[in-house]
Amino acid sequence: MNESEPAENTPQVENLKTSEKGSSDSESSGVDSSEMTLKQSAEEITQAAHLSKDHLALPSKVPGYIMVRSLGEGSYGSVWLAQEENTGKYVAIKFYTYRRGLDWSLLNREVEKLAELYTSRHIISLHGVGWNSDPPYYMMEYLENGSLSSFLEAGPLPASEAVRIAKIVLLALVHAHGRGILHCDLKPANILLDANFEPRLCDFGQSRLSSEQSPSLGTLYYMAPEQADLQAVPDSRWDVYALGALLYHMLCGKAPYRTAENEQSIRKLKTLEEKLQAYRDLIQISPRPAEHRKVSGVDRRLAEIVDRCLETDPKKRFPNAQSVLTSMLQREQQRARRPLIALGIIAPLLVIIGLIPVAGAAVNQMENRFRENLTERALKSDSIAASLLSQNVARDLQDRQDQLEELSRKTLLRSNLVNEKTYSVVGDYLKEAKAIVDEKRSKLELEKDTSWFLTNDEGKQIWRDPLGPTIGQNFSYRDYFHGHGKEYEKGNAPNSIKPITEPYICQVFKSEATHQWMVAIAVPIWNLQNDKVLGVLARTTHLDQLLSGYDESIRGDSENSGDRKIALIDNRDGKMLAHPRMTANILRNMNRDEVDRLVLKEKHFDELQSFKLAQEKNRTGPLSAIISEYHDPVEAVLSTNDEDNVWLAAFSPIGMTGWTAVVQERRSMALRPVTEMRSWLIQYGLIVLATSCLLVFTVWYFVMRVLTERRAWDWARHQSEKRSEQGSGSSR
Repeated sequence: MNESEPAENTPQVENLKTSEKGSSDSESSGVDSSEMTLKQSAEEITQAAHLSKDHLALPSKVPGYIMVRSLGEGSYGSVWLAQEENTGKYVAIKFYTYRRGLDWSLLNREVEKLAELYTSRHIISLHGVGWNSDPPYYMMEYLENGSLSSFLEAGPLPASEAVRIAKIVLLALVHAHGRGILHCDLKPANILLDANFEPRLCDFGQSRLSSEQSPSLGTLYYMAPEQADLQAVPDSRWDVYALGALLYHMLCGKAPYRTAENEQSIRKLKTLEEKLQAYRDLIQISPRPAEHRKVSGVDRRLAEIVDRCLETDPKKRFPNAQSVLTSMLQREQQRARRPLIALGIIAPLLVIIGLIPVAGAAVNQMENRFRENLTERALKSDSIAASLLSQNVARDLQDRQDQLEELSRKTLLRSNLVNEKTYSVVGDYLKEAKAIVDEKRSKLELEKDTSWFLTNDEGKQIWRDPLGPTIGQNFSYRDYFHGHGKEYEKGNAPNSIKPITEPYICQVFKSEATHQWMVAIAVPIWNLQNDKVLGVLARTTHLDQLLSGYDESIRGDSENSGDRKIALIDNRDGKMLAHPRMTANILRNMNRDEVDRLVLKEKHFDELQSFKLAQEKNRTGPLSAIISEYHDPVEAVLSTNDEDNVWLAAFSPIGMTGWTAVVQERRSMALRPVTEMRSWLIQYGLIVLATSCLLVFTVWYFVMRVLTERRAWDWARHQSEKRSEQGSGSSR
């Protein structure tokens, strides 16, 4: 069709463009502005325009067909829509009205190719040829949806639709190549769409047999670079490149390398050789097309297929259309397996992931129950230990008191205490008695007393062992002398102060030498003649010494001595009386504010008081109180790590002393089995999870391998059967 002539955008006109080139052989120099197809010379275009003036006249009648309307005019004739009288079927008839200058070999070539390829439903079918008619004609099927190029004018196609069309075109090319026919001019204008938008390959005017040696020029930007050579030998890889360009056009909306600048640079050249050389250079020096990789729906496999089709080096390109089709089918198989893979891999993983919260909840429930059981068991053990400790301390105090009472009843002691001149005899006697008591305590591995002393009825100390500067001083202000439950200021005791009349365990007092809390057990010495108290005999001990004998037995198998402790507190104000960390050196270096902070927290003290009131109300015996989150006041003052200052503690009152024994163990250590169990469960859970995932992937690896091998075997069998059918068809 001449560029200067009007042309209707119909499938038949597009289909016949190449056939209408007439003498547009390898020496043609025309370049179409829409498809950049190298076509006729200027003289031939002028001649064709002259011959096509009367284009509305019906060239001829075809027996059995009714001419409906003209579909378009070309350089050597016109295309008409006709309807078969018997069936009502529409066909397109091409009349070669103008015979002058017509290259009948090109016309004959296209008709022969269409006749050879009639068995493929993906190639436009030839219905008949009228060689002896005047003018000659041939008819083909009519496709009402036009060419693919008209649809691409609106923009690119969805990736799935582009792949569908490309695959059908590949089937047509595979069929043609199987018959030894190379299309050599594949482009959107040469693909027609039927009523169902199924593509048909048409226009075999530039086609060559695979055995031919003559060149064939296609369309710029769809033509392989090595094809743009007047000495090129036809190759199946030309169609592979054109297929890649076609697929790229459908995905991106334009052919690769096609820009306004490139078109202008080629169009301004004069000779065909210059244009072909410029086209080859353009493809060689330009960056590889990459816009298709940005298109939605284009996966890595599809992008690689397009890239390999558009390789500038033919050796790197797919060898033929069958190879491209195989890659397309393999891609489809891979994509088809995705739901199966998702179902077989992701679904089990989702099940496993879904079980994680359930397993986590079960672990948490188990952990909480285990923690509660351990806490209950630990507190019960601490409660028993605290009760035993309070009983032992009370018994120890009672034993010390009984020993003093027994001494106070000795006649020798009473008789010599009446006269100051015989105080030395009293001292020797008491020293000897103390030595006997100390020896017994040593054999029993019990702590010895800090001191023994004796005061007269006025509070003056007349004997002490060990000896000290306190002999001769007045201690009537001390609670162990008067038993008032408090201490007066030194030297300011009331004049009416009287010594105790019953055995008495005094209120704790702070030693002036060690700054530690001490307690004194005192008994009166009576003058039986006048029922008058002659003096007070007492023995003192540091409170921490009361606990030292029980420390190791209470601590048990604890790995760290700081993880389980015993202590004493004052029931009246919650003051800490004895604690493993309240040593003489530490107390001596503490200021008054720090010492005042060595008391129970208010909430803990209130809990103990409430427990005590409940016991008194119910008239129950002494029972141990428990606190599951006890904060040690000594640790709070002396330690910098307050986060680990959480203990399980049991409190048990010590007789009538007003003291409470405390047995405490660090909560984190007591509940360490919970942490270890949780860690163990998490580790084994991760192992089970990893094993399950590995098992799923292993099973699916072998499943996919079997499926892949089976599909490969089925494909090979299909190809073998197909070759057998082709061989039998050729023999017939």
